[in-house]
Amino acid sequence: MRQVALIASSALWAHGHGGGHPLRPERLRRTLELMTKCGLLARANVTVLPPRRATDEELGLFHTPEYIEAVRRLSGGDPEPEAGRFNFGAGDNPVFVGMYDSEAVKAGGALLGAERVVGGQSDVAFNLGGGLHHAWRDHASGFCVFNDAAIAIQWLVNLRWRVAYIDVDVHHGDGVQWAFYDNDQVLTISLHQDGRTLFPGTGGVEEIGRGAGQGYAVNLPLPRHTDDEAYLWAFDQLVPPLINRFDPDIVVTQLGVDTHILDPLAELDLTTHGQVELVQRLGRLAPRWLALGGGGYNLEVVPRAWTLALAVMAEADPPRELPAGYRSAHGGRLLHDEGMPEIDPRLRLQARQAVERVVAEARRIHQLD
Repeated sequence: MRQVALIASSALWAHGHGGGHPLRPERLRRTLELMTKCGLLARANVTVLPPRRATDEELGLFHTPEYIEAVRRLSGGDPEPEAGRFNFGAGDNPVFVGMYDSEAVKAGGALLGAERVVGGQSDVAFNLGGGLHHAWRDHASGFCVFNDAAIAIQWLVNLRWRVAYIDVDVHHGDGVQWAFYDNDQVLTISLHQDGRTLFPGTGGVEEIGRGAGQGYAVNLPLPRHTDDEAYLWAFDQLVPPLINRFDPDIVVTQLGVDTHILDPLAELDLTTHGQVELVQRLGRLAPRWLALGGGGYNLEVVPRAWTLALAVMAEADPPRELPAGYRSAHGGRLLHDEGMPEIDPRLRLQARQAVERVVAEARRIHQLD
């Protein structure tokens, strides 16, 4: 039975972007509630651990000292005339009180998960509040302050571990890609909605790494309305052969669920059924597995999708119906999707044809044919 560590506690939602922001802390609070009510946290092979706060030295595995200090000052409420220089302001990256502590805890959760897997106490660790893959060394981006994925990966690289990073968020995993763009010890693979139609506007198949890292960055930009069938086919065509060739010591995954058809910020058309099959595939690739959270902005979907993901990790059979207490508080009926919107057959066909073209190009570039 796979041993699972879930890295989560109320510290993840003690502070946050606020109720009007897409990345509101309620996403995580409600997810942990559903996981608990489904009985997953009571399983003998699941250990729940509170995340610890990363130190400045640990944050410095990726971020610059100047940026770390700016986040600290801003989160204390001190006026910072140069906040814009670090890409903070109204919109995607607002400053909020307690920001340094909140985001350092999410980074520390990834490090704790990595330590558990490296030490052999856990086969898989799931840092629920992590997956903040857009943050850069010296500035915030796309709701992300500290890049927990890049920090944990650098910690693993310092141990001389070969790391495969697989990002299935609907947005390109740009911050992690650029962090290791010239490194042949880290293979980054990102499946995402085409950057020509979605933030951050990057992630084309031609972005393949440079120098020693050439060929170690892989991107699969998917067209709008890619559905479960087309997405999983594309994954199977590209990811397993790349992982087998690279032969990593550990797989780090970013499990954003904003690929869902009901997500308000993007236009892929996956359901929880496809997302569960995707997590199952990731688990088969990863005897040592560090999983991180990520995007997902529909409050009716995110708790169900990540609860189902934890059930896959724990090799558990989740209930078919939402627990009564959760249902009465938040609505809904079933854990899996039901009655999803129909996709126009013409759009479905056009998307599938576009997926086949981009997969063929990615396979050619990365010499899989």
